[in-house]
Parts: sequence; structure tokens; C-alpha cells
Amino acid sequence: MAHERAGQPAQASDLIDVDEVVAAYYDRVPDPRDPDQQVVFGTSGHRGSSLDTAFNEAHIAATTQAIVEYRASQGTTGPLYLAKDTHALSGPAWRTAIEVLHAAGVPVLAERDDEYTPTPALSRAVVVHNAGRTADLADGIVVTPSHNPPRDGGFKYNPPHGGPAGSDATSAIAARANELLRDPGAIRRTPYERAAGEIGRFDYRTAYCQDLSSALDLDAVRAAGVRIGADPMGGASVQYWEWIAEHLGLDLTVVNPTVDPRWAFMTLDTDGKIRMDCSSPNAMASLIGNRDRFDIATGNDADADRHGIVTPDAGLMNPNAYLAVAISYLFAHREGWPSAAGIGKTLVSSSLIDKVAAELGRPLVEVPVGFKWFVPGLRDGSLGFGGEESAGASFLARDGSTWTTDKDGILLTLLASEILAVTGRSPSQLYADIEARHGASSYARTDAPATREQKAALAGLDASAIQADTLAGDPITAVLTTAPGNGAAIGGLKVQTGSAWFAARPSGTEDVYKIYAESLRGPDHLARVQAEAKQVVDAVLG
Repeated sequence: MAHERAGQPAQASDLIDVDEVVAAYYDRVPDPRDPDQQVVFGTSGHRGSSLDTAFNEAHIAATTQAIVEYRASQGTTGPLYLAKDTHALSGPAWRTAIEVLHAAGVPVLAERDDEYTPTPALSRAVVVHNAGRTADLADGIVVTPSHNPPRDGGFKYNPPHGGPAGSDATSAIAARANELLRDPGAIRRTPYERAAGEIGRFDYRTAYCQDLSSALDLDAVRAAGVRIGADPMGGASVQYWEWIAEHLGLDLTVVNPTVDPRWAFMTLDTDGKIRMDCSSPNAMASLIGNRDRFDIATGNDADADRHGIVTPDAGLMNPNAYLAVAISYLFAHREGWPSAAGIGKTLVSSSLIDKVAAELGRPLVEVPVGFKWFVPGLRDGSLGFGGEESAGASFLARDGSTWTTDKDGILLTLLASEILAVTGRSPSQLYADIEARHGASSYARTDAPATREQKAALAGLDASAIQADTLAGDPITAVLTTAPGNGAAIGGLKVQTGSAWFAARPSGTEDVYKIYAESLRGPDHLARVQAEAKQVVDAVLG
């Protein structure tokens, strides 16, 4: 159930005390025996709040030292690209990382103190640096908790492929970081005041923004005069959208250039928290309310790896709907892409993407949740597009080369303007055509409570544990615990029928499991699927 003030402007009582959050980063010392205070890498790095003693100076010093040792074990000797977003804890953690990296002799390339860097800009920098190299490869760290509330911090590692680290890397890094929390003797640090003058500085923004024309038809956008409203949502894309508006000749307005670590200008998300989720109608309420000012309005989360697309005719598009449109358009308008390039989707994304892929005659690669699964395909061109249900995607450059191997919210938002410019129709109008051909999708994600033990049981579930043979009146056609596209474990399960499906996965950060569900038979049928999905899972978990 939505919070009573969801979609309404934040009030003073909703805001963090920035000084308190930053002071806690330095003052609170984690207990390495407490699982809630250890380093834990989820699908996008380690996240937590200093106020919960889950993201503090000790965590970041230990994690950075663990990355130093890991990259050495992998023979990674090139520069480490370091980036941060606008969260209150990002600056302090970024400085801690610099101190440890400098003391360890790692060559660092970082933005300036007063600059912010989106995740895709760092991924692009690593991809470009490593292109054609076999030695002195670069890697990267992004200091961001993505769309999480203002009290949180986040820290994620991108190996030399430029995308999110796989579990082999993150498990090793987390294990070593927790050893270092118990015994930090191996950690050395150079005072920031000294290290700041000796590390390298890198202009992520100019390099990334100038390269955008290699991935997008910006000439078409200029010629069509598409009126674009870009909302950085207080995040790292703010300086990028300003550069794009000034230098690329687009009719682009930066809707809100404010950077405020409290995010006082936000409307509350569905649960009543401030969260920079550009796929949420409540978090995006202000932009949706001004949708008639622009032909295409867009939003990005704090590190700009996610996208939100707003059109005058439909408001905020569901992320699954936009993915289907983007795929349909790109594979019809990218002659430079490999003829066999496939379409990557997470198994909790809409089944309409399956139908679009079949319509295009392109292979569909269905993988577990997490963008890391798309990295190999985006590197070698076997995937033209990789996208996930949480409004994250990337695709190849126009010549078929790798653009990024991480989610790129700026790329996907500008693509919406290209689609309008080239086709003369908005993405939401094109999605209506897809539904007319393949059926209307009703899709939702809900949460159900679960203990740590129940979450572990769900993550290790065997398909034989599911005894049900029907779902919402239809025969079950498949019960999956591994992904069809690569055979990797889902970390949960997916149950399919001819007209619907649900998937259940444990949350990595909260005491809940997530239920994703879709029906092509309308919202009432979706509600039945959701209710029976919870019954099926709860019967297994006990």
C-alpha cells in the first residue's frame, strides 16, 4: 500500500541531517562480528548507511584495500578510474579510497572534488582505455548507492571489462574486506591533502559527451527540433546535461540543476521515502506534472545508470514498455550492428520483449537479475542490447563496437528523442502498437516479508520443491531455477504459464523477498497471479 504522502513534496521532517550522516561515517566503528555491519556485495556493490554502522570509513578503507589486492592478483596494472555521485557519503568515501589507493601505489584517475561522474561515463572510460590492449588494463570504482535514499552510501567495483563485477570478484573482495575489518594492519593510507595533489585527474564528462554521436543519431534529433526536458534528479548527470545542452546543439532544457545531498526538492516515493527512482511515478511526480512542456522529458537516478521516459501522451512509461520499444527500434535502425547480434533481457522483464525478439528474428538471451550477465555479449557484439526490468540498459555503438558494459541512463533517455525524431511518433505511441500486435501487459513487483533463513532457502530452491500444477487457472508450463540464456542460477525461481508468469527472489538488503509478475490477460488476472505466487513461495519457505 502506498504511503499517504507518496508523490508529494518532501517536508523538513523527511530530510537527513547531512552533518550527522557524515560525522557518523567517521565516528562509528563497525563490529566485524555483526553480519549487519560487515561488507556485503549485492548486485551493485556494497551499500548501507553510516547511521546504521553499515557504510563507514572502516568499511571503505578495508574494501579499497581488498580491491587493491584483488586487482594485483588478476594482473591489473593500468590506471584505476575513480568516480563519485552526489550522495552525502560519496565524497568522504571517495577521499578514503584515494588515500588507500595512493598509499598502495595504484595509479588513480579521478574527477575533481567539485565534479560528479555517472556510472556509464566511468564504464565508457574503462572500455575506451582497454580497447585493443592486452596489458596495463584499467579498472574502476564508482562511489554510489544508485537510487537509494540520501542517508545511504554505496561502493562498487568495475573490473577491466568495464561492467559490474561478477560474483567471483565480489565474493573475494568482500571476504578479504571483512578480514581487514577484523585486522586492519595491512591497510596503509596517504593523507588526502597530499594524495590529492599527486593522483591523476580525468575529464570524464567531455570524453563521454563528445562520444555520444557514435552511439546515437543526434543529427536527426537536431533536425527534428525535439524539445527535451532532462531532469538529473539531483544526481551525477547534472553537469553532463548542462554540457550537452551547451555543446551539442539540442533543444534541451535542464529541468532542475540543483544538487542537494538532502534531496529536499524531491517528491516522496511510494513507501514515503526520498528515493531517486526514475522508474517510479511518485518519485517522478514533478516531471510528470510538467510533461506538456516537452516532446520528451527524462529523468536519471543519482549515478545516471537508470532512465525514466515521460511523454505528453502517456506520462511516465513503464520500464518494460520502453525496453520493448527501444529494442524494436534499434534492431531496425542500426545497420552497422552484427547481423547475428541478440537481445539480452533479465528473466523478470516483460514477456513482450520475447515477442518483439521473435518478430525481429533475433536470438533472445534470458539471464538472471543483474547487469553483469550482459557484459560478455556487449563486449564481443553477440548482444546488440542488454536491458533489465529496473530501467537499466545499454546497447552497442552505431558501428557495432562496444559502447558501455554497464547500464547507461543518459544513452537510453537520449534514444527516446532519436526514436521520436526518426519515426515521428513517441515511444509510448510505438508501445501501443506493440500491445496491439501482441497483447496488453499487466506487470508489477511486490515485496513479502522473509527472514534471513527464509531468504537463504529461497535462493537455493530446487524446482522439484514446487508442488503446484496450475497458476491463476492456467497449467504451469515451466518452473525455472536457472536462466535459459546462460544456465546460471536465478537465486530464486520463475514459474510460467501460457499467459502469465511470476518470479520470486530474496532481497539482498532487506528482510523481504520480491515477487515479479506479469499477465497478458489484464490486471485482475495479474492480481490472482500475485496472490497465488505468494502462496506457492510461502508453502515452500514454511
